[in-house]
Amino acid sequence: MERLTRAELQARNRARVLAAARDEFAERGFRDAKVDAIADRAGLTRGAVYSNFPGKRALYFSVLADLAEREAGPDGGRRPSPTSGETPDPGTPDAETLHARTPGAATAREALAAFARAWVSRLPLATDGPARLGMDLMPEVLADQRVRQPFAQLMKLNAIVLGLALERLDGDASARRRVRIAETALTTLHGASQMADAAPGFAEPFDIVAACAALADLDLGDRWDAPHLPFVPRARPAGEPWSPPPAVDALRGGPAPLTRDGVVAVLGLHHLGAVEEAVRAAPPGGEVTAVLVTGDPGELGPLARLTLAELRACLRQALPAQAWPRLCVVHDDEGAVAAAAGVTAVSDGTEAAVRVRSGRVVARADGYGACHAAASIEP
Repeated sequence: MERLTRAELQARNRARVLAAARDEFAERGFRDAKVDAIADRAGLTRGAVYSNFPGKRALYFSVLADLAEREAGPDGGRRPSPTSGETPDPGTPDAETLHARTPGAATAREALAAFARAWVSRLPLATDGPARLGMDLMPEVLADQRVRQPFAQLMKLNAIVLGLALERLDGDASARRRVRIAETALTTLHGASQMADAAPGFAEPFDIVAACAALADLDLGDRWDAPHLPFVPRARPAGEPWSPPPAVDALRGGPAPLTRDGVVAVLGLHHLGAVEEAVRAAPPGGEVTAVLVTGDPGELGPLARLTLAELRACLRQALPAQAWPRLCVVHDDEGAVAAAAGVTAVSDGTEAAVRVRSGRVVARADGYGACHAAASIEP
């Protein structure tokens, strides 16, 4: 038998732990699941579990992220985990109707309805078996301020992505900002998820869809004013070669266009909302890439993967490709892309940006306001 390399053995053990943890969490819930039981299911030692995951909550987030990324595949469809033997279950009455894809949504109202249909089609009908898996997510987010703040910013990033897409459907992105409507829609849908867990069958899914669609007609007084930041240092000219490593765009599932001209923003999980400054200030046609970094990649990295994968799954069913914003998101748990941008030490408070043109870094900025500074500097 061919001997496995150390990396191959670690990958195999990690997959075994994830499969065992998924079954343990599904049967017992997060609170009652035991790391020793997960190790026994995986046929490994307790130490082998902790060598791959720093704690039970990190393992729980990783299980949910793995499942969400499988569901948000290239076709955006729901897929069973290959480790579970699970038969896909749409999870709501009249699932064929709720799963109806609307790749040709032409208005913000249609897109919000399609997005909401994709969301509610994933809600559980019961609270046993696999449906229990996600029930402890929000309690675990609420349990620790170190998780709440990044989660709030991840939700902000999701709202920015959805809001920018709705604006593109409007035809004139400068006429009306849609981010607050997107925030309200996500608040409604997350509330529906919590009610589905706490009181299965309480809410009528089609009412939730109709409510989200109606949000498109609300005037929330939302507008974007360019930030007035006279106290923020301007971007500094630079001239280094730009040679980023290959990376995946978490929103589209394909290669991230890091070598194209545009802005690359390296953002810790406490500052994700700053990416909107780069998007609004970037020149027409310029790419904007948000590179997500964290000081706790073992626990917060999977949480970021989870939230972006859930957004991606719904966007694929709601919006045509041409409506997606010119924004890419890269998970950079190892800090490799950040290092290529000259950011060698990262944390959840990181905020830095570089302007790229013709394969070179032509400007860089650090600290509060860095995204706007790098995006708005004259070529």
